[in-house]
Amino acid sequence: MTERIVSERHGGVAVVTVDAPARRNSLTVSLSTELAEAVAEAERDVRVHALVVTGTPPAFCAGADLTTLGSAGEEGLRAVYAGFLAVARSTLPTIAAVGGAAVGAGLNLALAADVRLAGPRAKFVPRFLELGLHPGGGFTWMLQRAVGAQRARAMTLFGQSLDAAAAEAAGLTLGTVHGDHGDLLAAALELAEPAAEAPRDVVLATKSSLRQTAAMAEHSRAVDTELEPQLKSLDSPGFADRLAAMRAAIGAAK
Repeated sequence: MTERIVSERHGGVAVVTVDAPARRNSLTVSLSTELAEAVAEAERDVRVHALVVTGTPPAFCAGADLTTLGSAGEEGLRAVYAGFLAVARSTLPTIAAVGGAAVGAGLNLALAADVRLAGPRAKFVPRFLELGLHPGGGFTWMLQRAVGAQRARAMTLFGQSLDAAAAEAAGLTLGTVHGDHGDLLAAALELAEPAAEAPRDVVLATKSSLRQTAAMAEHSRAVDTELEPQLKSLDSPGFADRLAAMRAAIGAAK
């Protein structure tokens, strides 16, 4: 069976699927490279305003291919990281549609997204220490920011796994979509729709501001950071068109 990354565009949303179900979508160096390329291609496509990443059922991603890791030095590890780090670094808003198990590096891939939606069979499994393996790829940094220090320590040091309900309760996911994989993807596309319909430059600038302000301790710095891109958006054709449409709708309602 062919192992590949499948990229599809649904309006303004790119859906990128890890399609290697025979190995439960575990990431080889080749698949990681393809995943990074798919993310870069979506970023270059001016029609794309948001990105959804998922895996062919039944798994989301069972981690890195262990035969690859067994012989990997630093260069090899960074090659394995390339796919999920491309998602983490993406300028586009990103959603992980997690329909099955996200294990090890697969959990990294889920954590790399801005938002995670789970299917009822989703499971979030660290598994690093169980394998005698130190976490990598920024796992500890991402997990602590997603679920807080205590839950992250329980998962990382004591191997605690979360099913869909527990992940939602912990704040790891935005919610659980009951149904099959198609329902999960439909929910992810619906969530992405406002970003897909907004002006692309404003969407990208807003995500950039979120990244910059996340570590700021002072409100005033955030105000200053947002001021320039907000002024730019006020002068944009996109805002002018929407303002005119709003005024027309108000006038028609009178």
